Amino acid sequence: MTVSNRKSIQDQIDQAAADPKKKANKFYRIAEADFLLQVTPAGVKSWCFRYTIKTKTRMMGLGPVHRISYDEALKRTRKAQVLLDEGIDPLAERDRIKAEQAAEQVQKMTFRACAEAFIASHRSGWKSAKHAAQWSATLEAYAYPVLGNKPVADIDVTLVKKVIEPIWHTKNETAERTRSRLEKVLGWASVHGYRTGENPARWAGYLSEVFPKRAAVRKIKHHPALPYSDLPAFMQLLQGASGIGAWVMRFLILTATRTTEARAAEWSEIDMEQNLWLIPAERMKASRPHRVPLSEPAMEILRFMKTLNEANPVPSKYVFQGQSQGQHPSEAIMLSLLKRIDRTDIVPHGFRSTFRDYVAEQTDFPREIAEAALAHSLRDKTEAAYQRGDYLEKRRELMDAWGRYCVAAHLEPPKRSSTTSTTPPDRSEKSL
Repeated sequence: MTVSNRKSIQDQIDQAAADPKKKANKFYRIAEADFLLQVTPAGVKSWCFRYTIKTKTRMMGLGPVHRISYDEALKRTRKAQVLLDEGIDPLAERDRIKAEQAAEQVQKMTFRACAEAFIASHRSGWKSAKHAAQWSATLEAYAYPVLGNKPVADIDVTLVKKVIEPIWHTKNETAERTRSRLEKVLGWASVHGYRTGENPARWAGYLSEVFPKRAAVRKIKHHPALPYSDLPAFMQLLQGASGIGAWVMRFLILTATRTTEARAAEWSEIDMEQNLWLIPAERMKASRPHRVPLSEPAMEILRFMKTLNEANPVPSKYVFQGQSQGQHPSEAIMLSLLKRIDRTDIVPHGFRSTFRDYVAEQTDFPREIAEAALAHSLRDKTEAAYQRGDYLEKRRELMDAWGRYCVAAHLEPPKRSSTTSTTPPDRSEKSL
């Protein structure tokens, strides 16, 4: 093609205009070619090939003008004409090739690739980087050795069994967590078109027919807990201990909260006037906000911490200051405290069990009040659907009774009484 011919073709392309009425596509034949230039009402230009096969006229797109040159469009048209000479529909052939390529891509999509994509897409919605690391660690340890390099489309119940069966009886909680994660990854793969059919990691109707129920095999491991009868003496021991860990431990016990909730408590969550602590959903295990009524002993700790914080050149947003500026204490500080006072037989989380035993055996508060105080979800879904409140005022009575017991000078826990009013004993604050 001469330079003048090429310029003529470009001029024709440039001069091709859209329908002035903006109602339909306009078609132009450039340089007597067997294909057409299509111009949409919006002025977008593309190449297309119009042909007839078996009395049916079809239009095959060849690509946009800004990306596909006139010469390339000519090559594509000639390939389509060769197919027509052989009685093959060019559009049907293109669709067949695309389907084959998609099938090949599905076969190349391994379980590991799907799992990594799933983790990446959900990472921002998880509470912490630690959770994402736990996901990866579980799959790396149990799933990838069996499923990692297999096409996700080929994974069936037999393969899932090979992952779960070796640990179902010996590491049941880990096995269930692994099964759940397999189910989520395989579900993600189905939604994205990498597999079809039922989810072989599903429990109901699949693995439930293979493995015994968790309740029949799991061994419940309780956190080592202090008997509630020993608690007042233990609280006195903490009061005499030095370091921020003792203050956090006392606050954790008085509020019956989880370790992370207490260590990372922020001043913005505390209502000093209403004696109330509102823990936001993102810091709670069940991802629901939790209101904690604060007893007088708990308030005494907060008042002292507030005085210390306000005396700092740069006040912290956390109630309890960690070793680094602007950080809360780590769990290691509390474990170190227990080691220092020779109580490695218990763990901080175990004080929630101490609280629960105290309520059940030494008070007449209903079970649902104790469960609400621990921010436990109701197992009965019907009951949970009707229970919308959080029993705040009743829990305030309970936490007041618990607070009085924790700092009592005697070991005999008091029964709940609406008329009981015990003033907390005078407790001098220890230096940090």
